[in-house]
Amino acid sequence: MIIDCHGHYTTEVSALTGYRKNQLEALANDPNYKPKAADFEVDENEMREKLEAAQLKLQRERGSDLTIFSPRAVGMGHHLGTEQTAYYWAQISNDMVYRAVTMFPDKFVGVCQLPQFPGVEPKKSIPELERCINELGFIGCNLNPDPSGAQWSDPPMTDKWWYPIYEKLVELDVPAMIHVSGSCNPNFHHTGAHYLCGDTTVFMQFLLSDLFKDFPTLKFIIPHGGGAVPYHWGRYRGLAQDMKRPLLDELLLDNVFFDTCVYHQPGIDLLTKVIPIKNILFASEMVGAVRGIDPETGHYYDDTKRYIEGAPNLSEADRNAIFMENTLHVFPRLRARLGQ
Repeated sequence: MIIDCHGHYTTEVSALTGYRKNQLEALANDPNYKPKAADFEVDENEMREKLEAAQLKLQRERGSDLTIFSPRAVGMGHHLGTEQTAYYWAQISNDMVYRAVTMFPDKFVGVCQLPQFPGVEPKKSIPELERCINELGFIGCNLNPDPSGAQWSDPPMTDKWWYPIYEKLVELDVPAMIHVSGSCNPNFHHTGAHYLCGDTTVFMQFLLSDLFKDFPTLKFIIPHGGGAVPYHWGRYRGLAQDMKRPLLDELLLDNVFFDTCVYHQPGIDLLTKVIPIKNILFASEMVGAVRGIDPETGHYYDDTKRYIEGAPNLSEADRNAIFMENTLHVFPRLRARLGQ
């Protein structure tokens, strides 16, 4: 089985995007606007057709079997609106992912968006996390280290500010993917800069801390191949050494994992040579940030299965670990669901 650990619901029905547009416009027109829970009819045919024409079509064409599916990352928009709008937006976004999973239970499994907002304690997201895991059957969450949208106004992820959400993740036995959302800072393009900066920044925060002494079973996936981390692995090893920190394998690699959303063969080759195979999870993020065809290869940039198959240093056992076994290790609820 080939499991894609990083997929987003980017083919939303018009009723969902319309709800969000109306929500934010109402707030812009009236700062005292009181948002309400979404109440709209979903066109099941529209939803099915959009999924069939995009995610499901590409699954079939590229040969993956199951996608771990969450709301559109940039669409989370934690920096927009108010704490209340964030709550209702996360709720309906997760409900729509649940609908997709219910429509195609052999093709999708859910991961949730949290109702984060700048300056709001992460513990306030716990009720939605519990609802999604316990009631909707989701297997993890996306956790935004910077709800401010590239302003980085909240404490580092190693601060005790975050500990209540970590305690709940451990209790529920689910991992979190570290995933920023949109950027309101013109210095940082969202997918080209803010995403990769966020990935790299959080890894360095982890390196500086003893977080995993407090939470030895907590698991995080750093997406997009880990940002700049694999390319600068020697820098991070050296920094840890200069700071008298433990070796990175001992300090972080029982708890931190990297996905394969890296869109060229040399990048995947580097990732799989530098990072231990046990810490790499297959992912494509399709349909996501990069949707075009690479003129040098004639294939889609985000067809990452092709790169894993083409990496010369990987054995068949390595590929099987990346395509399935590592993901089942990180997502124990998925292993239980599949009976593996």
